[in-house]
Amino acid sequence: MSTKTARHRRSASLILATVLALGTMLAGHAALAEERVLETGSSLLYPLFNLWVPIYSKTHPGVQITTESTGSGTGISEAASGIAQIGASDAYMSDFMLRQHPGILNIPLAISSQMVNYNIPGLNGVHLRFSGPVLAAMYTGTIRYWNDPAIQRLNPGVHLPHKQIVLIHRTDGSGDTFIFSQYLSFSTPAWNNSVGYGTTISWPPVESGVGAEGNPGMVDACKGTPYSIAYIGISYKKYTQAAGLGEALLENRSGHFELPTPQTIQAAVNATAAHTPADERTSLIFAPGADSYPIINYEYAIVNAQQPNPATARTLKQFFEWALSPDGGNSPRFMQQVGFVSLPPAIARLSQAQIAKIH
Repeated sequence: MSTKTARHRRSASLILATVLALGTMLAGHAALAEERVLETGSSLLYPLFNLWVPIYSKTHPGVQITTESTGSGTGISEAASGIAQIGASDAYMSDFMLRQHPGILNIPLAISSQMVNYNIPGLNGVHLRFSGPVLAAMYTGTIRYWNDPAIQRLNPGVHLPHKQIVLIHRTDGSGDTFIFSQYLSFSTPAWNNSVGYGTTISWPPVESGVGAEGNPGMVDACKGTPYSIAYIGISYKKYTQAAGLGEALLENRSGHFELPTPQTIQAAVNATAAHTPADERTSLIFAPGADSYPIINYEYAIVNAQQPNPATARTLKQFFEWALSPDGGNSPRFMQQVGFVSLPPAIARLSQAQIAKIH
């Protein structure tokens, strides 16, 4: 081999080694540049996040968002402690909680609702009627059988069985429990004075009470337990339908009985959303209006305004801006799949003002 040939080969080897080293270094930088976001919390909001994330990731390949259905209570606590960047919750934080965790934002991303479902053999195809006071009496054990006169009066002409009611409730910290118990509290003073509302409550010690975890657990428990009743987030409607569960008409503040539909949810939004304060912590439960469905709520992202670094803050702000956009996450193509409705423009502007505080 000539000296010239050897020199060319050494030069080529050196160039190849440099290129490989540069590629490795760039790959390392790319990996370091990837922003990782953990979202935990609401099982009601979980199906929407799982529609959002794959679409968002296609246009933002440098962002990896992991979703976990842990219940609203866990979502709030993990966002407040910094374990998660986003805590998904059907419940807003109380004044007491905010005093413990100053700087936490409660940002509505969409509007959802909740169903009351039941498993009564032979009657699951009938939309039974329930009021807040009757549901409260059931969950306190005052009403024990399906053919109780109070239930029968709401459902004339329906042959209700003399079977004990099995009451299913959430065992985890749950925004669904928060909004269901708010409906009972706002419609029934006796419940409000004795049990109240929250993501966790002291359920009355009823012999036929059954606990379940998450909305999937509520669906399974109701499906597997004849003569049971449960409260389940609207985003699980395809599962309640597949399970053959009944769906109740609920009494609203005007005394009308309604199912959760886009029209009845929107009617409740129209009656309540204008009263939303700047920090957006408010209840939409038991809205006035003849056509309003009584259990609707904001779906919140619980986020710390002060993030550990500018890159994380920027990533969160960009994701939330996309989530609020009518051409992005608030598009009907997402909302309709989970039974949600989009935020009104005025509420979206309030959420955007909160997002601007993230730094």
